[in-house]
Amino acid sequence: MEQIEPNHNGGANFEARTVKDIIEPAESIFNKVSVKAALDEMQARATDSSSVIDQRGELLGTVSKNKMNREVGGFGHDPKTEPVEAHIEKNNPYCFDDQTVAEAEQMMLNAKVGEVFVVTREKLLVGTINIEAIAQENRRRNAWKPLKSRAWERHNRVFDTGYSTTSN
Repeated sequence: MEQIEPNHNGGANFEARTVKDIIEPAESIFNKVSVKAALDEMQARATDSSSVIDQRGELLGTVSKNKMNREVGGFGHDPKTEPVEAHIEKNNPYCFDDQTVAEAEQMMLNAKVGEVFVVTREKLLVGTINIEAIAQENRRRNAWKPLKSRAWERHNRVFDTGYSTTSN
């Protein structure tokens, strides 16, 4: 697993809004289950991949249906006894729950992904965040900005008397 460093040179300013404010829950598979159990679980959830955690809840990586079917079935392994742990993809981007939404957005843009896992500083999985949730947050936050700007302009006109506070 790799934590992608944000690029502080760009990205939308979401002020101090953190990732945990717009996080989505993540369903996971435990690393000690069999490939068959993992495939059954993904089938029940109607998903093609899943995060994998250990007993503590630490994010270990992801598994995909296609990869497990190809590797387990293709090599003649028994999916009932083959551990899912052997098929974990470990190089998945993630961000921390206390990072800003802007940092998460920049990470996703840099990594060219639409979704990243969200973990605590102890790497315990708490959910996911995706680019659509960030876009919705951005639209929601920008919806009131014109109103704020117009109110600020009215405020400045009221207090703009043309008098200078400096003396000559």
